[in-house]
Amino acid sequence: MINKTLKFLLLSAGLIFSVGLILLIKVLFGMNIVPPGKEIVLFIPESASYSQAMDSIKAHITVKHPVVFDRIAKRKNYPANVKPGRYVIKQKMSYVEAINMFRSGDQAPVNVTFNNVRTLYDLAGKIGGQISADSAGIINFLTDSANYQDDGFSRETIISVFIPNTYQFFWNTDPEELYERMLKENRKFWNDERKSKAEAIDLTLAEVSTLASIVDEEAAKADEKPKIAGVYLNRLKRGIPLQADPTIKFALNDFSLTRILKRHLQIYSPYNTYIFGGLPPGPIGCPPIGSIDAVLNAEKHDYLYFVAKADFSGYHHFSRTLSEHNRYAAIYQRELNKRKIFR
Repeated sequence: MINKTLKFLLLSAGLIFSVGLILLIKVLFGMNIVPPGKEIVLFIPESASYSQAMDSIKAHITVKHPVVFDRIAKRKNYPANVKPGRYVIKQKMSYVEAINMFRSGDQAPVNVTFNNVRTLYDLAGKIGGQISADSAGIINFLTDSANYQDDGFSRETIISVFIPNTYQFFWNTDPEELYERMLKENRKFWNDERKSKAEAIDLTLAEVSTLASIVDEEAAKADEKPKIAGVYLNRLKRGIPLQADPTIKFALNDFSLTRILKRHLQIYSPYNTYIFGGLPPGPIGCPPIGSIDAVLNAEKHDYLYFVAKADFSGYHHFSRTLSEHNRYAAIYQRELNKRKIFR
């Protein structure tokens, strides 16, 4: 009778131990902390303490056994290895897997996209909203030429480093890391073929970007960009001022202007290409790849002038002589007046 009781007790203890072990394994390695079919994005801020990090984690995911979760974190020395960043918690992720991810800093990158950028402030505002570095920190870095003058850039040309596209960054990228990454991407973009083409048209890489930024503002239609670029290259070769209206808008810092008037042309600025010959000191925006390549592959022709067509199609009339250009310009001016576009 005693033997049977002992066997029963041992069997019961073994069963309880097995069930407990299974439950423990399930808690540690198999319990989902995210509802099925979902994933959760959470951020661990810079300089977060262990308690702050855990508060953030527990505020976003389901932790049914917080004591066990804390013990796992401490056993894996997470308190001494809190890493800031953007983390994605996926379905079927266990406590152990989650802690391993946070402890190792295995972040999920963010896609950073920027385009239609005209100024450094514009650029900082667009990027600053996508990573932890705020726009103020980015603009402070970019307006201090000491940060990049050794790389051959000035306050006026630094914007040429940023080629519009979509790039993957870690969320906690700081301004210096942002610059270093974009410099790397810029150097990759300017391969031997593009450098050779820039040399063939007698422009530096920064000058290509500067001209491309003007072409981009002038061209409403992508297929006209190489032709417009050819006009400006012809004027540069002949020493004729570019007389590019977009540079006036940049000098005035007023991009809402739809009509450049004589009084606008009086602004004294190195970006006023009606007063100063050659290219302005730097780009008047971040030209997209298509505009840069349009300059590098500019059409070879003998046009020196162009003006928008009066049908507002976005296309232009191109002229070889000033008299021909003036006729087209007069037609366009009359249409502007007719449509009551005075500014």
